[in-house]
Amino acid sequence: MDSTRDLFIALARRYAFADLGALAPDPEVADVCDFGQRLLSLDAEDFAVEARSVPAALRRSARACHMPQTAREQPRGALESLRPAYRLLLEVIAVRWHRRELSPMIAAVHIAGEYLPLLAFEPQLGHAGDPARWPEGLSAPGSRFGVIGDRDCDHTKSEQSATNRTLRVSIEPPEGWRAYFDRQHSQVAGAVAVCVSTCRKPCTAMHWIDPEPRADLGVRARTALAFAETPLVRLRHAAPVGHGFGVPSPEEVLDAWERSRAVLDKSEVGAAALKDDGFPLPGLPSLFSAIAATPIAPATLLDGVSRHIVGLLERLPG
Repeated sequence: MDSTRDLFIALARRYAFADLGALAPDPEVADVCDFGQRLLSLDAEDFAVEARSVPAALRRSARACHMPQTAREQPRGALESLRPAYRLLLEVIAVRWHRRELSPMIAAVHIAGEYLPLLAFEPQLGHAGDPARWPEGLSAPGSRFGVIGDRDCDHTKSEQSATNRTLRVSIEPPEGWRAYFDRQHSQVAGAVAVCVSTCRKPCTAMHWIDPEPRADLGVRARTALAFAETPLVRLRHAAPVGHGFGVPSPEEVLDAWERSRAVLDKSEVGAAALKDDGFPLPGLPSLFSAIAATPIAPATLLDGVSRHIVGLLERLPG
């Protein structure tokens, strides 16, 4: 039993939750492994699924990253603040890097890039882009936000459709709410960044933010948009046939990140990516922190799950 238990403990310490869960000698261990695998897979819809075998502190941390499945669900999780979710993203990126699982690692980077503008907006909004709490100023007189077909608006047609829907999706049934988040919320994230940073004919949509903080937000939002176009994020789409082929090597990932850092070094915010902060992709937590205007460090949620599983295994009878 000792050699088998040593193997299980090694799997837990390597965050191999799916493998360990399939082999688990105990239902409680299997339950915690399922919880850990949902986190590692970034299955944010199910972070709030009850897992009685998991310590309450870990469940609370996971719920902070959960995406509400209805317009009225409480607590609001990742719509209240994206900061816990970005801490988890950084932890997942690091774990995937050390496990050399580079395809899911790049997928996590891609997710981070999609919603990064909302992380920048959080200090001004007081939330993380919750469609049930958009400021009335977005629809102020003279605003083109959410107006479909307005040729003076710099939003693409799909962004105009998404911004139009985000202003009313909070009164839709749960099915419509979930469909919006599956298909359109990331487009809204990019659209609000365009409004405050790159729009060639600004309207009144962002006048609810005072000029000085709006200028600061504009720099952070522009950097968030730039990150989404960097060579690192573009690795997600580099495969010649779909996303399941052409997995990059570690050397290709590091090279793409170095080129991305050079692209981002256009402002004080983007220059944060040049810091050597000890992360596998050096400077990534510093960049997210600069865009968020608050420290964003990797979470210890997966590590907590791993250590809890090890403790359970060590208590099993020999």
